Amino acid sequence: MQVRTPNLVLSAAVLVAIGAGTGLYAAETSQHVIPQITAPNYRAIVAQYSPAVVGITTAGEMQTADEGEEQNPLSQLFPGLQMPGIQIPQHRGMMHAQGSGFIVSADGLVLTNAHVVDGAKVVTVKLADHREFKAKVLGADRMSDIAVLKIDAHNLPTVQIGNSDQLGVGDYVLAIGEPFGLEETATASIVSAKGRSLPGDGYVPFIQTDAAVNPGNSGGPLFDANGNVVGINAQIYSSSGGYQGVSFAIPINVAVQIKDQIVKTGKVAHARLGVQVQTLDQSLADSFKIKVPNGALVAKVEPDSAAEHAGIKVGDVILKVNDTPIVDAGQLSARIGAAAPGDKTELEIWREGKTLTLTATIGSATTLARNGGPASGAPARLGLALRPLNPQEKSQAGVDGGLVVEDAQGNAANAGIQRGDVVLAVDGNPVQSVSQMQKLIGSSDKQVALLIQRGDNRLFVPVAVG
Repeated sequence: MQVRTPNLVLSAAVLVAIGAGTGLYAAETSQHVIPQITAPNYRAIVAQYSPAVVGITTAGEMQTADEGEEQNPLSQLFPGLQMPGIQIPQHRGMMHAQGSGFIVSADGLVLTNAHVVDGAKVVTVKLADHREFKAKVLGADRMSDIAVLKIDAHNLPTVQIGNSDQLGVGDYVLAIGEPFGLEETATASIVSAKGRSLPGDGYVPFIQTDAAVNPGNSGGPLFDANGNVVGINAQIYSSSGGYQGVSFAIPINVAVQIKDQIVKTGKVAHARLGVQVQTLDQSLADSFKIKVPNGALVAKVEPDSAAEHAGIKVGDVILKVNDTPIVDAGQLSARIGAAAPGDKTELEIWREGKTLTLTATIGSATTLARNGGPASGAPARLGLALRPLNPQEKSQAGVDGGLVVEDAQGNAANAGIQRGDVVLAVDGNPVQSVSQMQKLIGSSDKQVALLIQRGDNRLFVPVAVG
């Protein structure tokens, strides 16, 4: 392999000290002054914060490929994209998995990836001092891939939360986790890119690094040069299943927002504009008479969505969100995802050769119920996250009403209900809204029979009420 390194030509004043003992220098050229900073003290960061990094093991029922393999839902869209968690078959029907996490409060709150605990019956957290605790999953949000765990312990070491918005490309970062089950493994890197949008994960503006992240690192912290957590290691790009130089971390600002919702309400509400967009290339920009191929081209507007109510049309190009320029489709998804349902957002639109400003009241996407905690409404007792079908979905499904399953966990998942199923009735009573379903389930204390439509098929599924 040929390795090329760029040449740096310096003028006569090559290195100029900025301050005695500061470790800061400047490389001065005829055009630029480039500050150079000495490497961070990784030893001190590991010594101070590795006690707050934990190992996570889970046990759950094993799914065969025929039953629906969902270890990485993006694999078909982006071959090579891996969620680096270890899954080890123990015996027929059972699977043990390993990942990482970190303690964010002294009374036992732990952050990790949702895919680390997905489908787990038992979750165990192992501390750096080798103590082990059974963990309760307070919430797991698949859209952001964030899960919050709680262990019954006190006076625990914690990490220091940073600000991922202040992170820049080229900044030093350090990952700590348990790759392949190897405890307290530290790997150093720089930030390779920010705001990466991966197929199917438009909500998360990933931090790309070249930190060595391998199976078992999922859910572990990414530290900046000052020892603050700025990300959660989540995915790698690999054709072999192991590290190949491209790793992705969820920004800590996104993770904290999700964590706060789960802890406070037991559910997560995501902002939703209701458009399908694509990134402009030069040919499309020429077609729409835009000088620079920046922006998000609207390919579809969903009925009864925030976008439709705001007046957005197919063929519009979204150039700015609240005065922030939109370079590509992924940036739009990340910007909308950072908003809260109900926020009023100004959108600068390019339409028919001129710009105009529209105001959208952001809608709500998926609401995921608490998993393993106290019930948050009747659907949560079943382990379901539901929403009403929009008119287009009703037409496609050939139904007059019903609730689409956004997520199925707990008793519902055990009964075989899947994401995308449509709940048509409870014990023979048609349902049109979540509140109606709450009343129907609230009168039962054992189990209910849900009429499910899956594709062209309908079946009754008995589900135990938690």
